[in-house]
Amino acid sequence: MREDKLMRTVRCRNEKKPGTLGRLLLAVAEAGGDVGEIRLIQESLKSVVRDITIYTDDEAQLEKVLEAMAANIGTRLLAVRDEVLELHQKGKIAIRSRYTIDSLYTLRRVYTPGVASVCTRIASDPSLARQYTAIGHLIAIVTDGSAVLGLGNIGPVAGMPVMEGKAMLMETLVGLSGVPILLDSLDVDTIVETVATIAPTFAAIQLEDISAPRCFEIEQRLKARLNIPVMHDDQHGTAVVTTAALTNACRQIGIDLDNAVIGQIGLGAAGNAIGRMLMKLTGRPVLGADLSTEAVERFVQLGGQASSLSDIMKHAKIVIATTGVPGLIKPEMVRQGQIILALSNPVPEIDPDVATASGAAFAADGKLVNNVLGFPGILRGAVDAQALRLTQEMYLAAAQTIADQTPPEELVPNPLDKNIHRAVARAVAKTAIDQGLAQADYVPYAED
Repeated sequence: MREDKLMRTVRCRNEKKPGTLGRLLLAVAEAGGDVGEIRLIQESLKSVVRDITIYTDDEAQLEKVLEAMAANIGTRLLAVRDEVLELHQKGKIAIRSRYTIDSLYTLRRVYTPGVASVCTRIASDPSLARQYTAIGHLIAIVTDGSAVLGLGNIGPVAGMPVMEGKAMLMETLVGLSGVPILLDSLDVDTIVETVATIAPTFAAIQLEDISAPRCFEIEQRLKARLNIPVMHDDQHGTAVVTTAALTNACRQIGIDLDNAVIGQIGLGAAGNAIGRMLMKLTGRPVLGADLSTEAVERFVQLGGQASSLSDIMKHAKIVIATTGVPGLIKPEMVRQGQIILALSNPVPEIDPDVATASGAAFAADGKLVNNVLGFPGILRGAVDAQALRLTQEMYLAAAQTIADQTPPEELVPNPLDKNIHRAVARAVAKTAIDQGLAQADYVPYAED
């Protein structure tokens, strides 16, 4: 699916005459549409029914494309479907029993009276809950809906499809069970208290789509209060994958990352974390720019150096932008040989092709830097090691692993390759053990 396009599936019946389908596809192109998959549904002596996937820039262009298709001689439009909406009907996740309850014998073992003995064991030794309940693989995915994707503060309920998507990825890629938690509050104290209160249910907490600067305080307070991993994915997941991508970009064009001048434009949740990770990796300050003086001051307190958009473009060999401002970086600002990662979605600060045409040695946008490469394996490794918390060293281990697992000439590996996530889990678990933060002696997933 083209991430920046509107997609619809059009079911149409064409007369079985030479040229009908060809004229139809040409009509789509002339109306400004793009054709994706074509599926044969039914064929008779006189007609052929097909589903044709159409991509357009917006609803207005879609209407023009549909009008052109309907006007094609020999074509009749039967239906226009939004497959994205259809896929989301009734939600994308469900909680199901691992065992079939089909007899009184089974009932008495999974519920009363048999379950009482398990409760008694856990009461005498709470650590057994990891072995005898689902707690060991349950992850809370917590949001207040204040910074959902590039949509802003749309509220927790509207953010639910994203939380479900995260849960699906966790289960599919590493076998963890993500549970969306929607909080109808923007108050920091309320969020911290609520999450801390429900924390005994979970092996880890993933904070999601919570706006800056509130996200910094929420994460820090929960980390101080809980003895399970707490991770704000918009910060650390983004930083991990960006660092991996940048490592590979530097390898490909021969830039020494440790000694290069790095500039971070935009110091919100993602930008702040990216800058912090790169400073941890290189041991050198990163130039930071943001319209918010508070954000700049926070970054300076963490070891960064206050700067501006123009100064970063003039002096930085590596430029990373996470501002959410389309076209912020003008072609004339680009210097020869720069690496530019313009990561805002859906429209980057500068188009990668424009950046390279203007002299950049390497350029990429946010479509290639996907958090799914990071958070599943990071959480699986931390949970299996029963880590007390996540650290910068664990995040760096994840970033290095992703970089090392990337095929030659690629920026990042395939995010659906489960071996990548297993390797990340192994690296995170090993780092937790090395740092003395693991409570588990053996980590099956990471070691098998």
